[in-house]
Amino acid sequence: MSALLRLCFVLPLVAPSHGTQRWEPCTDLRPLDILAEVVPSDGATSGIRIVQVHGARGLQLSAAAPHVMSFPASRIFSQCDLFPEEFSIVVTLRVPSLPPKRNEYLLTVVAEESDLLLLGLRFSPAQLHFLFLRKDRAGAWQTRVSFRSPALVDSHWHTLVLAVSAGVFSLTTDCGLPVDIMADVPFPATLSVRGARFFVGSRRRAKGLFTGLVRQLVLLPGSDATPRLCPSRNAPLAVLSIPRVLQALTGKPEDNEVLKYPYETNIRVTLGPRPPCTEVEDAQFWFDASRKGLYLCVGNEWVSVLAAKERLDYVEEHQNLFTNSETLGIEVFRIPQVGLFVATANRKATSAVYKWTEGKFVSYQNIPTHQAQAWRHFTIGKKIFLAVANFEPDEKGQEFSVIYKWSHRKLKFTPYQSIATHSARDWEAFEVDGEHFLAVANHREGDNHNIDSVIYKWNPATRLFEANQTIATSGAYDWEFFSVGPYSFLVVANTFNGTSTKVHSHLYIRLLGSFQLFQSFPTFGAADWEVFHIGERIFLAVANSHSYDVEMQVQNDSYIINSVIYELNVTAQAFVKFQDILTCSALDWEFFSVGEDYFLVVANSFDGRTFSVNSIIYRWQGYEGFVAVHSLPTVGCRDWEAFSTTAGAYLIYSSAKEPLSRVLRLRTR
Repeated sequence: MSALLRLCFVLPLVAPSHGTQRWEPCTDLRPLDILAEVVPSDGATSGIRIVQVHGARGLQLSAAAPHVMSFPASRIFSQCDLFPEEFSIVVTLRVPSLPPKRNEYLLTVVAEESDLLLLGLRFSPAQLHFLFLRKDRAGAWQTRVSFRSPALVDSHWHTLVLAVSAGVFSLTTDCGLPVDIMADVPFPATLSVRGARFFVGSRRRAKGLFTGLVRQLVLLPGSDATPRLCPSRNAPLAVLSIPRVLQALTGKPEDNEVLKYPYETNIRVTLGPRPPCTEVEDAQFWFDASRKGLYLCVGNEWVSVLAAKERLDYVEEHQNLFTNSETLGIEVFRIPQVGLFVATANRKATSAVYKWTEGKFVSYQNIPTHQAQAWRHFTIGKKIFLAVANFEPDEKGQEFSVIYKWSHRKLKFTPYQSIATHSARDWEAFEVDGEHFLAVANHREGDNHNIDSVIYKWNPATRLFEANQTIATSGAYDWEFFSVGPYSFLVVANTFNGTSTKVHSHLYIRLLGSFQLFQSFPTFGAADWEVFHIGERIFLAVANSHSYDVEMQVQNDSYIINSVIYELNVTAQAFVKFQDILTCSALDWEFFSVGEDYFLVVANSFDGRTFSVNSIIYRWQGYEGFVAVHSLPTVGCRDWEAFSTTAGAYLIYSSAKEPLSRVLRLRTR
C-alpha cells in the first residue's frame, strides 16, 4: 500500500489577488482521534468508565447511551463532506468472550435522517467486518469485507490497523503479517457524509453495543498507519493517538523504559486522606503512609504506581435488613443500568426484592411465594430472569416453582414460566456450548426422598425451559455447576435417603449431550457445595449439616461434624480430600477475596442446643489450608453472599429463625 494515498479535495473560491484555484483536503492529514472527540479530557461523560487491565487503561462504553458517544461528521470533515477514498483506522481494544452469534460495533457513520449505515466496523467471535455503502446507477447497497479469525475475543489487548486503498483492504493485528483482501467492489471515491454522525461503540441503537474496552480509535486519512506503529516493543498496545484521560503509566514499564514523568517531581505524604488531583498537581506523587501506597496524579485521577496491598482488618455491622419473615436463601445480582439487588426467599407467603440505594438495601418489589427456599438470577441474551424454588404447594395444592422475567418497561419482575417441582430446594442456571440450562433440586415427594431431580433446557423456538434429563437424587438440597477446561461438571448435595443422612453426593460430567456420573463423595446431610479457584488450583467444599440415622439414638453433638474441602488432582482425575473443618450444622459456604487474600465463610446454624452460634470466616494460608480468623455472631444462619460496590466490600447473611438479615461491611487496611 502506498505511503501517500489519494484524498478527496474541494475547489474553493478563486483568490481575488492571484486568480488561481487552490485545492484543500476535506480533513486534516494528521491522525484524527475519534475517541477524544466524544470523551472530555477529564473523562466526565455519563455512563463511561475508565478501567485499567493488564497495565493499560481503556474505556468501557456499554453503560453510556449511544447518542452520548457520537458527534457530527462535519466536526472533522471541515472543508467538504466526502469521506477519504483511501485511509486507515487504528483500534486498540480488549474483548471478553462473546456468544457465538453476537455482533458488536466499534465505529459507525450513520446518516441522521434516513438512519442509513454509511460506514461501519464491527466484529463477532470469529470475524471482523468492514461495512460501507456503495452507490451506482442501479441504486445503493451495503458491502461487507470480512476478515476471518482475527483472534480478538480472548480478553487481551490487541491493536488493529485496517487500511483501505484502491480496492485493497488490509488488516494488521499486533504488528503481525497483514491480511490483504482484493475486493470485487472497491471503497467508493465519493462517499458523502453530509448530515451524518460518527457513533463510537454502537450503531446508534442499543442492539450491538460494544461491551469490551477500547483504548484507541483513530482515523488516519490518506495513509496506511502501520509504518507509524510498527515495529513496536509492545505491539498489542502500540499507540498512534489516545485521549489524554488514558495517557497514564502502565502497570509494568518495559525493560529499560524511561518513566513518562520525571523522578524530580513533588511528592505529598499523608496518613490516609486523599489530596486533590487537579491540573495543579498533575505529574505529582502522593504517598499514603497509612496504606504504604504510592500514587501519581494523571488526568485528575490518582493512579497507583506501587499498589498498597489491601487486607481484611475486621468485619462490622452495616445494616439490619428486616424481611417479611424468616429467610431461607438470598441472591445478590445486578441489572445493567438499573442497579444492585438482593432477593430474599422467605418462609411465609411473600418474598421480596431489595435495591441498593444510598448505601443500603431498600424494599423494591414483593413477590408471592410458597415457603421459598432459594432464588437464582440468570440471563439469556438480553433477557433477565429470576427463578424461585418453592418448597410447599400453592393454594390449589399444586407444587410449582416459578421463573420471573425482568420487564424493562415496568422495571419489575413478572411471572414468565411455572414448572412442576417437588419440595424444591434450589435452582442452578448454567450455559454449555451456547445452550442454557436450569437444574432443580427436588427434595422429596410426600415422604419419599429418593426421587428424580430434573435438568431443563432452554428452547429458543418456544422460549421456554423444557425437561432435558432426570437424575436420581436423595433429598437433594443444592446443585453447583462449574467447568474445568473444556469439561462441564454438575455436583449435587444429597441430604437424606429416608433413613439416614449418611448418603453419597455425586459429581456428574457432561459427555455426549448428557450428565454422567464422575465421582461420589460420602456426605452427612449435605446442604451446599461451593467451587472456587486459588491460582491454578480448583477446590470443592461441602457443607455437612447433620449426622443422623433412624436406628441410632440422636445425640446433641450429631450436628457438630466435619465439613470437607476437596481439591482436584489432575493426575488422578478426581477430587481428593484436602481439609476437614469442624462446623455446627453447616448450611452454606461462600468464597470471596480481599486484595490478595482468599476467604471462606461458613453458615453455622445449630449446635444441638441453640441456633445462636457463631459463623466463621477462614483465611487461606497456603500449606496450612484455611485458618479461622473472624467469628461472627449469627442466629440460625442459612445463607451467605459476598458483593462489592464502589463504597467497598460486603457480606450479607440470612436467618432461618428470625425475620432479619444482616449486611456486614469488610473493613480493610
